[in-house]
Amino acid sequence: MRVQILPFGILKDLLSPSPRELPDHASVTDLLALLGTELQQQPRAAELLSRIAVSVNTEYARPSHILREGDKVGLLPPVSGGINSITTYLTRDVIPTNELIAAARQGSDGAVVAFDGIVRDNTRGRPTLYLDYEAYEEMAVKQIAELAEQAIARFGIRSVTLVHRLGRLEIGDTSVLIVVASAHRGAAFDANRWLIDTLKKTVPIWKKETFVDGAVWADGEPFPADLAANPPAADSVATNREQSNEG
Repeated sequence: MRVQILPFGILKDLLSPSPRELPDHASVTDLLALLGTELQQQPRAAELLSRIAVSVNTEYARPSHILREGDKVGLLPPVSGGINSITTYLTRDVIPTNELIAAARQGSDGAVVAFDGIVRDNTRGRPTLYLDYEAYEEMAVKQIAELAEQAIARFGIRSVTLVHRLGRLEIGDTSVLIVVASAHRGAAFDANRWLIDTLKKTVPIWKKETFVDGAVWADGEPFPADLAANPPAADSVATNREQSNEG
């Protein structure tokens, strides 16, 4: 079986884009192992491969994804500038929380702060069956990348990982993961809190909650006044915040 690899960023300098031969039913993990062997003489290659995202035919893919003849596999390193690194994406797959948290750590970090947003089994005491998330995807991808860049500039942190899941989520699933790495814990905590609060107000992602007795679209946070087409009155904003079920 032959698959086409599409290396981006620094990987374009390290890997040939020529097709790779793999056994039938090989997975993304098997492909990465092959590429790791090719890069074994390159410094920090193993670390780099552990931090990339992988797409198959333009869709993000988990390590267990089974490849097929002719697949186009994108190798996507974190967006980076100097010592800073950014990893942001939307996915319909289970978010690999532990792997992403581990990949965010480097020797220069004094703190790694993670926010793991989890689907709970009720909203204000009303039993929840599941959630559905949808987004204006092209805009949301751009917005979360910009938020990560702003957080690095604003708080002086080294790294941001921000992943949001779309589609049907069951109780206990991670809906959003934000990981901030920094030399100092204060900056990491502050940046993480700012990221989730700002994401909820500005990134076009919507949540539909299905209960045992019906379904509703969650109200969500109001847009900031400088973004809203019709800015709400102050008392309306306060009421909405009081009724929100978010932590």
